[in-house]
Amino acid sequence: MLLSQTLCLCLALALSYAAPTIHDVMMSGESKIHIHLTACQNVGPQNSLTDPGVLRQGKQLGLQLATGTDHDHDHHEDQVHHNANPDRCDGIEFDAIAPDEKGHTFFFKGDHLWNGFSGQAQVSSAFFRELDDYHHLGHVDAAFRMHNREKHETHDHIYFFLDDKVFSYYNHSLEEGYPKDIQLDFPGVPSHLDAAVECPKGECNSDSVLFFKGEEVYNYDIVTQSVKERQWAHLPNCTSAFRWLEQYYCFHGHNFTRFHPVSGEVNGVYPKDSRHYFMRCLNFGHGGEAKVPKCSEVTLDAITSDDSGKTYAFTGHNYMRLDTHRDGKHTFPIARTWNEVTNGVDAVFSYNDKIYIIKGDQVYIYKSAAPSTLIEGYPKSLNEELGIEGPVNAAFVCANQHIVHIIQGRMMKDIDLSATPRVVAREAPLPISGIEAGMCGPDGVKVFVGSEYYHYKTPRLLAFSRILQEPKNITPDMMGCVE
Repeated sequence: MLLSQTLCLCLALALSYAAPTIHDVMMSGESKIHIHLTACQNVGPQNSLTDPGVLRQGKQLGLQLATGTDHDHDHHEDQVHHNANPDRCDGIEFDAIAPDEKGHTFFFKGDHLWNGFSGQAQVSSAFFRELDDYHHLGHVDAAFRMHNREKHETHDHIYFFLDDKVFSYYNHSLEEGYPKDIQLDFPGVPSHLDAAVECPKGECNSDSVLFFKGEEVYNYDIVTQSVKERQWAHLPNCTSAFRWLEQYYCFHGHNFTRFHPVSGEVNGVYPKDSRHYFMRCLNFGHGGEAKVPKCSEVTLDAITSDDSGKTYAFTGHNYMRLDTHRDGKHTFPIARTWNEVTNGVDAVFSYNDKIYIIKGDQVYIYKSAAPSTLIEGYPKSLNEELGIEGPVNAAFVCANQHIVHIIQGRMMKDIDLSATPRVVAREAPLPISGIEAGMCGPDGVKVFVGSEYYHYKTPRLLAFSRILQEPKNITPDMMGCVE
């Protein structure tokens, strides 16, 4: 995979991109300059930075609110209804939130919607035409994007729930046979739902959908079509729910609460006002004014790709998934995903469905599958786990290999992870000094030194090549920085 694809660390101005602002993240004041990672989201033409309408809406993301009218209302009433443009910064309770197969997220209120995290409201039927045939229903009760890779005819379809009916859309076209009764597609799931959200295997025990109705939560197993009913008394009643980058959000009123999809557990201080995070509003916000750094200021602490293809970049106290091209990119605190790692990282590598995090003279090992779980007995010392002393500057493992390549200063040490005990099998001097991060991918090895990187086909060429490669500069295309 090209570096520009795997390392698109999108750095955006606070008003620029259609995505939530920086959740719970303030960049650390460490001595070296780190990337200010902010969100990057797929946006349509109406959300372009050059669109005057978007610029006017930068601090006023208005949503057309519908009050529910008869299907046979006259043209004048329709125009008045469609042209109303209240300010969602006054506080909006969404009816439903769901992304489509392209990653565009739709926020529903009444018979209108927002296309993305910014921009003006439009009638829902402009995107999902057949909904107008049921206009008298006035709103969407719940919606989610199906995750079922084993069944391609439903995977990535958007499902809308209106009273006792369900609609299935793909590419904004209603599938044949819909709408139908909810119980025909989701036996055991009640009608008149409040919210719904998908939960893929690995985040839930199996590919599932969480349905919310009042205080009840219905966990629907897509494969077995079984339903488990439960109550999460500590979670507010959700009027809409949203999964974004493996994070789960329950929206209620104009607030939201982040929760665990299996236990319903809520960690952190919640609820929080959506206007601080999911829209740009005057007198709201929590992350300050994000500034795009110069490319010459960008640096990484670590980078790795796990066995499932998830790619992570680490800088300061934060990390970003780099492979979520469809649904956007965003930074989160490292400690949110790897709870015990509270002070940044020195090096990270992936091996055998586990992620190894090195900080100081400690090694933390986590299961790769979400939620990341620390292996019992860890952290352990570097000496006990890998047979070396710290510090470590970078580490990486190539696919289908058992050797971890540890970089310390200008030395690279190879350790066989399949051996017991683990000891340094080989070491070699490197032609490059100051390496801070490295990873091995399908196109070879990349090691990062400040705002530059070196590319070698294999670890052996990195160690034994007599010709020093010319460094390549990190570019705006790669990381969204400015020259």
